[in-house]
Amino acid sequence: MSLALFVLKRLGRGVLTIWFAVTVTFLLLRLLPGDPALAIASPNMTAGTRAAILAEYGLDQSLPVQYVKYLGQLVQGNLGVSFSQGISVSDALLERLPWTLLLVASSLVVTVLVGIPLGVLAAAKSGGLADRFVQLVAVTGQSLFVPSVGILLLYVFGLRLGLFPIGGAYGEGVYGGQWYLSVISHAVLPCLSLVLVQLGQYVLTMRSTLIDALGEDYVTLARANGVPGRRVLWKHALRNALLPTTTLVGLQVCLYLVGGVILIETVYAYPGIGRGIYEAVVRLDFPVLQGAFLLLAAVVVVVNMITDIIYGVLDPRVKAAA
Repeated sequence: MSLALFVLKRLGRGVLTIWFAVTVTFLLLRLLPGDPALAIASPNMTAGTRAAILAEYGLDQSLPVQYVKYLGQLVQGNLGVSFSQGISVSDALLERLPWTLLLVASSLVVTVLVGIPLGVLAAAKSGGLADRFVQLVAVTGQSLFVPSVGILLLYVFGLRLGLFPIGGAYGEGVYGGQWYLSVISHAVLPCLSLVLVQLGQYVLTMRSTLIDALGEDYVTLARANGVPGRRVLWKHALRNALLPTTTLVGLQVCLYLVGGVILIETVYAYPGIGRGIYEAVVRLDFPVLQGAFLLLAAVVVVVNMITDIIYGVLDPRVKAAA
């Protein structure tokens, strides 16, 4: 199977996945308790005002009619208008997207750069003191809950020690190089919160798969041929051990886009997509929620496609089977 056909098949599955996510999100949001008209007008509005608002946004129509109109808007690239902000959903999301990408990308890079070497160290020293210590730290990290970690770091390093800002994405009245430094300092604690929770899984996965790889026949043969132990570890065994870790990267990106980022951005009042979803739920802002989940579903599909392609490059058996 050619790479182009492989990508087209994955793309077709991705489109179906996005359609399913859009449909489920559309239906679930309509089941939420509350009155979306309150996001637009005051609680003291008259019945006539409420009816006019619902009619303006098409919320007075039946669910099938609303659904068909919504799909028609999506095909045209129209995500609608935010109830609470009065601006297009596209503009509302694009304003927040860079902050979420910064948080996800930085935490992922730090986690991979720290987790993989720690996993290699634990596997190379399997059964030793270093291995036990790394496993203890990793298991402890896996048992942590993102909001709890965020609140703890916020209290210790933000409130008590005053080393980092306690909320937002940057300070007021800063420009130029100071602005970039402010952005970095505001992102440290949210990023660290995500890293501490994700790190353990990377370490344990890498350790387990690398220990298995070191027991394979080709590793034994390489050692018998006099290949240095360090070269066997990093060149021969690590390549195969990276396969499950590659899959894990894709899963973690999807997981923390949907769950962890929403929680951590809410704790730190970080102005990303996750914080926007929280605020939209409180205000019953259907268009923003639908647009946000559509965006997240698209990112999940793209990340999974990239993961599949990388997996095929790392493991020729996958390409041969395809």
